[in-house]
Amino acid sequence: MRYWIETLGCPKNHVDSDKLAGLLESQGYLVAASPDAADLVVANTCAFIEAAREESIETVLDLADRKREGARLVVTGCMAERYGDELATALPEVDLVAGFGESLTASSVPVSLRARPVPAFDLLNLPRPKSRAPWAYVKIAEGCDRRCGFCAIPTFRGDQRSRSTAEIMSESRSLVEGGVREIVLIAQDLASWGHDRKRAGRGEAVEVLDEGGTQPLIELTNALAREVDRVRLLYLYPSGLTQRLIETILATNVPYFDLSLQHASRPLLRAMRRWGDGDRFLERIAAIRRVEPDATFRSSFILGYPGETEDDQRVLLEFIEAAQLDWAGFFTFSSEVGTYANDLDAPVSHELALERLREVSELQDTITAKKRDLLVGTRAQILVDAPGIGRSVRECPEIDGVVMIDPALMVGSMVECEIVASHGTDVEAVVCE
Repeated sequence: MRYWIETLGCPKNHVDSDKLAGLLESQGYLVAASPDAADLVVANTCAFIEAAREESIETVLDLADRKREGARLVVTGCMAERYGDELATALPEVDLVAGFGESLTASSVPVSLRARPVPAFDLLNLPRPKSRAPWAYVKIAEGCDRRCGFCAIPTFRGDQRSRSTAEIMSESRSLVEGGVREIVLIAQDLASWGHDRKRAGRGEAVEVLDEGGTQPLIELTNALAREVDRVRLLYLYPSGLTQRLIETILATNVPYFDLSLQHASRPLLRAMRRWGDGDRFLERIAAIRRVEPDATFRSSFILGYPGETEDDQRVLLEFIEAAQLDWAGFFTFSSEVGTYANDLDAPVSHELALERLREVSELQDTITAKKRDLLVGTRAQILVDAPGIGRSVRECPEIDGVVMIDPALMVGSMVECEIVASHGTDVEAVVCE
């Protein structure tokens, strides 16, 4: 029996797919070369925003067309968890809709006719197969205690549920033994990892910014840094970026800061139920650069949130210019049922949101290209991800640009290279003599 898993959405979904692959292989399945060669075809879907849901549906329908006769098509992931009943009714092409922790090989029973089943497994702590690349995402928590105005994730992923240090270290060591040289830690709110275990899961976010609070993430990062060449942290809520955490990240020699900012206008951030403002963000970025001028910064921003004004847009543009981020992603607001923003007045038209997105994107594209140009003539330690493709500490896998290198270099090796050219988001490098 052979399986195929098609994964949509964020890196957290890719980790889930790895875990599901490990589960299926423990049950005797082998991975197929393509969907049409599989006996079991799985779509691991995303439901974060409307565009992601549309892509998920299109992918499911495409897989239904491609799968061979007699093969089973299963939909799992965020859409299955959030819209199980509707999916079962709307997609007769699907054999089974399975939420988080539900068997992918169970008999087909219409979701709308059955009670919510007891989870068959804990997705967080399932074993996973050997990584096919010299890096791997490691999910250290599920869910989120924050209630940002635009985000529906807590409604279907639940409150934050942190894994134990022992579980994370065990998985990471197994990956390292399999050849992984970079561990990328991910969670909805990475900086708050472990706090829910301390307070017995009361479902409230813990703010730790310079208030003397402890951060279990610091100890975890230090422990992992002793086990693997690179540790990278993704999705840091800005109020969790304490001075001690900054020092810890810099000490790993991966000075990469992925900050979940979303906007720079203080009034709009409050409407988003978010902490901070552009001035505080800039202060934090400047403080890091004073210690490490070569630190890399990434963030994401929402355009068109209800009530967003031209003044808010001006503040964001000024922030983007001042911050000089290396990487940034921009998204238009998507109204989600069950969120605070879904009931807000003063909607921004999609056309205007797109216009504002194009404006900030053009500015950031220019900044990113200039920053990549400045790398020409510098040296960097490159991890070879695939033939002809590598990354320095400045590039996160699958998200940022890459370093183009000699395809003869061994995958998984680390080589000292000189950057010799830039091509937009990507750069070209040669091995140092």
